[in-house]
Amino acid sequence: MLRAELDAIDIKILRELQRDGRMTNVELADRVGISAPPCLRRVRKLEQAGVIEGYHAALNGPKLGLDLVAFCMVGLRHQSESNLKSFAAATAEWPLVRQAWMVSGDSDFLLHCVAENLTQFQDFVIEVLTANEHVDTVRTMLTIRQVKKLGLAEV
Repeated sequence: MLRAELDAIDIKILRELQRDGRMTNVELADRVGISAPPCLRRVRKLEQAGVIEGYHAALNGPKLGLDLVAFCMVGLRHQSESNLKSFAAATAEWPLVRQAWMVSGDSDFLLHCVAENLTQFQDFVIEVLTANEHVDTVRTMLTIRQVKKLGLAEV
């Protein structure tokens, strides 16, 4: 499904599901202003097209003892395809890395990390991240607080 195929009702459905993915189809239909059967058909179409990738619980990190959020900008020694793929695969094995992007610019990867505390994060950076054979540089940024968090359909 291409972006052009999404109409105003589809966008409303996506917005509402991002706000509350547990609501019933009847409630969703009411919120977007259509009846339940076509609403369900639209949701299934969005799921089948891969626009809706899944449904997840939003967890509160600090209440789970995960108080530190940081970003790491990682530069590799060599940007060969095999090194890029190898490093990307390594990130999947690191529990502190919650999201990872290959990026352009001064760095090759941007890692979103979550840890219990500064010591755990520092140990990861020193013992795991910088110890990776492909890593040349690591720049870290500790977050202070999140000030904005929107889903994709909030535009």
